[in-house]
Amino acid sequence: MSKLELNKKQKRDSLLESAFSLFTSKGINKTSISDIVEKSGVAKGTFYLYFKDKYDIRNMLIAHKASQLFRKADMELQKAGTMDIFDEIIFLTDNILNQFCENKSLLNFISKNLSWGIFKTSLINPSDDNEIDFYNIIYTRLLNREDYKFKDPEIMLFMIIELISSTCYSAILYSEPVSIDELKPYLFDSIRDIIKRHIC
Repeated sequence: MSKLELNKKQKRDSLLESAFSLFTSKGINKTSISDIVEKSGVAKGTFYLYFKDKYDIRNMLIAHKASQLFRKADMELQKAGTMDIFDEIIFLTDNILNQFCENKSLLNFISKNLSWGIFKTSLINPSDDNEIDFYNIIYTRLLNREDYKFKDPEIMLFMIIELISSTCYSAILYSEPVSIDELKPYLFDSIRDIIKRHIC
């Protein structure tokens, strides 16, 4: 990477870090672009070299943070060794939930702002070269296997993600209706049922 490219990456990363800090402390509605550039120490014009507006940087942040979560979970999965599709998806889910338990501000940010469109974009189009193409991981390595074939794999993935995001937020933050550890066996059984229904 050239010095110019490194400088550009540092500015972009600084804007992303500053925006994440402000979004999680003040909220998106109360954060202005001026706040972001002031915190990151770059000129306002520099912001517009990388992002259209604060909602664009929010979407990039969600993609970036989702990529970090999945990268860490996938690295742990690779260390764990070969397992069947049910166990792989449960393993990834469990690892990501544990990461959310360790970083509740990230859970708050992602759960309030994540939509299927943003999530799918982050899976298919990593926002920079350092991020993983999760389309390749999920669709090629997990869902295009010799041992199982799936009908409507995108719908299956959508249902699993929606189930996780809608049931785990309160369990992690407030232990409602039960703690996340008490909820996990029910969640994992439901994920297994969703996978079973999509096997051809």
